[in-house]
Amino acid sequence: MNRATDRQPAYIDPAAIPQRELYTGAHMPAIGLGTFGSDHVTPAQVAGAVRGAAAAGYRHFDCASVYGNEKHIGGSLSQIIRGGIPRAELWINSKVWNDRHSPADVIGSCKRSLDDLQLDYLDLFFVHWPFPNFHPPGCSVESRSPDSRPYIHAEFMRTWDAMEKLLTLGLVRNIGTSNMTVPKLDLLLRDASVKPACNEMELHPHFQQPALFDYLTSRGILPIGYSPLGSPGRPQRDRTPEDTVDLEDTVILSIARDHRIHPALVCIKWAVQRGQVPIPMSANPRNYIANLRASIDDPLTHAEMTAIAGIDRNCRLIKGQVFLWQGAKSWEDLWDLDGVIAQ
Repeated sequence: MNRATDRQPAYIDPAAIPQRELYTGAHMPAIGLGTFGSDHVTPAQVAGAVRGAAAAGYRHFDCASVYGNEKHIGGSLSQIIRGGIPRAELWINSKVWNDRHSPADVIGSCKRSLDDLQLDYLDLFFVHWPFPNFHPPGCSVESRSPDSRPYIHAEFMRTWDAMEKLLTLGLVRNIGTSNMTVPKLDLLLRDASVKPACNEMELHPHFQQPALFDYLTSRGILPIGYSPLGSPGRPQRDRTPEDTVDLEDTVILSIARDHRIHPALVCIKWAVQRGQVPIPMSANPRNYIANLRASIDDPLTHAEMTAIAGIDRNCRLIKGQVFLWQGAKSWEDLWDLDGVIAQ
């Protein structure tokens, strides 16, 4: 089963793509193109995918400084804008990495991303992880930085204060969190002057995070879902024996057969119809065009949505082991599973 067929046009009118309204009044396309190339897509290939995706109708691109490709993507965005797509029609995200959590570094990181992306402002800027724990790219999951430490709320609030300052400076239009938990968000919402507009988090049929999802939506915070297909392209070092495979689930396969589509497109349809914003990454034009079209064509039925709601395995695939601090017991300590922030 292909992700698309030759009969499908290669352009989708951006006006047909659903929009999500943030509590700030901004409107975000309900599907974006992720730009994390993992270990198998080069920066040049990601930049090419951004150009191709924009030509196909994408207007939402999810970037991050740590991906190491923002300078390449910036060249593509410049070409896209010069080619006639107004900057105001694009939605561009970026993120501050863990080693840049000090207030001055937050602002410096944002300015660097703007320079690399060749933009005057970002539509959305995230704190990538709530821990200031740095690790070198490509390290093993057993790697531990001697300077790593658990979540310290007073430190995070200094980071968040700098995020709020970015709004005042006009460098960003919206700010958000990523990889957060309910206990951490409780503290942030208690103390922040500006609540996050979005929270980026792992979301796919085998990891639906219903409690966190409901917490966010009840507070007007939009969930953005990374790894919407179950991260089939994640590095081998991040895989564990207990991981499950969304695209091989019998419910997903059955729905895909009924709709005569690839199982990946079932995951995309489910995500958009549930209300989160999926950001699948692909450098293959056939796939990223099919993902975009899935957001508007042939919706899943209520019964199919209910069936997918029943296959949640609570299977976190992006566990974050490299962010652990000395003395932490396991990756579960990052996620406050008992409702208490681990120290």
